[in-house]
Amino acid sequence: MGFRCGIVGLPNVGKSTIFNALTAAAIDAENYPFCTIEPNVGVVAVPDVRLDTLAELAKTRSKVPTQMEFVDIAGLVKGASQGEGLGNQFLGHIRQVDAILHVVRCFEDDNIVHVDGKINPLQDREVITMELVMADLETVEKRLVKTRNQTKSGDKKAIAEVAFLEKLAAVLNEGKPARVVAPENENDQHLLRDLCLLTTKPVLYVANVSEDDVVDGNQFVADMQKAAEEEGASLVTIAGSIEQELSLLDKEEQKEFLLDMGMEEPGLNRLIHAGYELLNLITYFTVGEKETRAWTITRGTKAPQAAGKIHSDFERGFIRAEVIAYEDYVKCGSENVAKEKGLMRSEGKEYVVKDGDCILFRFNV
Repeated sequence: MGFRCGIVGLPNVGKSTIFNALTAAAIDAENYPFCTIEPNVGVVAVPDVRLDTLAELAKTRSKVPTQMEFVDIAGLVKGASQGEGLGNQFLGHIRQVDAILHVVRCFEDDNIVHVDGKINPLQDREVITMELVMADLETVEKRLVKTRNQTKSGDKKAIAEVAFLEKLAAVLNEGKPARVVAPENENDQHLLRDLCLLTTKPVLYVANVSEDDVVDGNQFVADMQKAAEEEGASLVTIAGSIEQELSLLDKEEQKEFLLDMGMEEPGLNRLIHAGYELLNLITYFTVGEKETRAWTITRGTKAPQAAGKIHSDFERGFIRAEVIAYEDYVKCGSENVAKEKGLMRSEGKEYVVKDGDCILFRFNV
């Protein structure tokens, strides 16, 4: 699997409530800062109606969805980059995730304290962003000192590294994330990976609203939407309290509840799909009577590497991939009919797998 989204935010914005709903893990979600100290990890099935459709057509005995990991990380406070609160732990846990789901509080509730005493999602966002930027600036400056010493011998690689590090430092000093700096060559890319900067990770904002604002939002959400667009990020609006309640119901009860709320699907479905897109992931399927399964790969993955997700032998001994597009499979109703109509294609090692492909791999080891 290996795809992890870290849920972050200030204390008491609803991170653990949303995590509970995602995983139905029933962890503590109390009304005081630092309820979450060690990160809780939950494995979540990615909702996909295509899997259900394919399994029904194939009359499969077992259905296996693709999955993602969500990590509930301790709430951060101002000064975390200098070790305030649980800062060092918080930053260390963020380094271990692939993407960040940044929860901001967009609801008023006198019974739930705010760490700064007032509701201001834009300011909350700025606090966390600046802490990540400051932590990255410290990392870059330490590397600069070391690399500048190496330039004294005329090392050309070190000289090039200093130029890129100085560019990074300048951007971070302006309070901007490192992801706005585009590597100009392969050496820059390697250096950026080695640095493991927090602000290179993709970010999705999650506006946590009250039950009354779940359909139409509010001014807090409108402000966050504008800020996210200016940053080139996305925003998902959900009501954590509703989602947690929904997670405890069966499917029929969920449908009735959603209908009463004027919602088409749980907000968490949108959140999971948005996290999936944030990581630039797609799904392909293997379909059969014994098992129909969804597999996760990064967009742009070629057929042998996609086969390797099933087993390393599939990649090592790859011969070809027999591919039916999802739409063609559904239209034909079965693999055999698709094959008869010439809609099953034989693809080689250079084939780039597309989202929704139904694939049978041929291999020999």
